[in-house]
Amino acid sequence: MTTTAPKRIGILGGTFDPVHIGHLRGALEVADALGLDELRLTPSARPPHRDTPQVSAQDRLAMVECAVAGVAPLVVDARELQRDKPSYTIDTLELMRAELAADAQVFLLLGWDAFCGLPTWHRWEELLQHCHILVLQRPDADSEPPDALRNLLAARSVSDPLALKGPSGQIAFVWQTPLAVSATQIRQLLASGKSVRFLVPDAVLAYIDAHGLYRASN
Repeated sequence: MTTTAPKRIGILGGTFDPVHIGHLRGALEVADALGLDELRLTPSARPPHRDTPQVSAQDRLAMVECAVAGVAPLVVDARELQRDKPSYTIDTLELMRAELAADAQVFLLLGWDAFCGLPTWHRWEELLQHCHILVLQRPDADSEPPDALRNLLAARSVSDPLALKGPSGQIAFVWQTPLAVSATQIRQLLASGKSVRFLVPDAVLAYIDAHGLYRASN
């Protein structure tokens, strides 16, 4: 009897306001490096730690759907937009876990800044009960993690992301090709009437143009 390997699911949350090549290239690199079966881009509705997104949740979701169409293993998970309360990652993880096999490996992708902010997250100490955490390291992230995370890193980090064992509980760092692209920069360019071609996928650009998003008149 052949046993099938546990599913490997990645989760990348964000406001995606708008989704851009930095998000997508980073996601694809991680999915390839770790052999993920699926990497779920999860747009947040009302992120507790960020300013309110500039465009509607429906538009942000539509742009992510345009961006990942036909790009396996990237998929969209819209559950946070269907909840009428702030987007707490712990809630999302609990819901996903309930739908997955017990042995499925879940990897939560976090940028360095988000990782350093973990101690301010809702029920953050419980996150590792539901997932592994992959910290996307860029060469410019040379700051020290806060004290609250040092003990956690000492206890839970493994040096090789491919060595993460079991469904959850560990932390690893993944080296990223830095793409100096930010959603803020893209919004500023659009507001001043400049082109954002090649900073976002063509399908996303077409959606932004068709709906007049981020223009100064908005």
